[in-house]
Amino acid sequence: MLVHVLLYDAGQDSEGIHSLELSGQTVVLMFENRDDADRYAGLLEAQDFPTPAVEALDREEIELFCREAGYEARFVSDGFVPQSDDERLMLAPPSANRDVTNWQEQDSDQDPSPAQGRSVNDDESSIQDLDDVRRRLEGLL
Repeated sequence: MLVHVLLYDAGQDSEGIHSLELSGQTVVLMFENRDDADRYAGLLEAQDFPTPAVEALDREEIELFCREAGYEARFVSDGFVPQSDDERLMLAPPSANRDVTNWQEQDSDQDPSPAQGRSVNDDESSIQDLDDVRRRLEGLL
């Protein structure tokens, strides 16, 4: 099954996936409906956050990536209705985002993260993990 995720610099060496921090866990959103993903990307842009590209990728591959990276993949179904404050962030990004205007340069000073361009916190991982994720994402396209 294809899901829609938000990618930054899609197809580039600096490619990253959008994620956010919910209850202390790094979460990658997988949208069933492309329109929902496009709307979320537009809301990020309206907050002066870098505009991600919406990409359709295999759900199992995204879930595998998340498990290996220690992230949580959350599926946002068509017609999703939030039941908590955390779930509301699955429909609209938080009002305070991490400053990512120069996330490419910031990562050169520290270990890059496979989820570059994220909203709040930044879990570190090795360059090897980033290269592995990049190869898997490229293989899906």
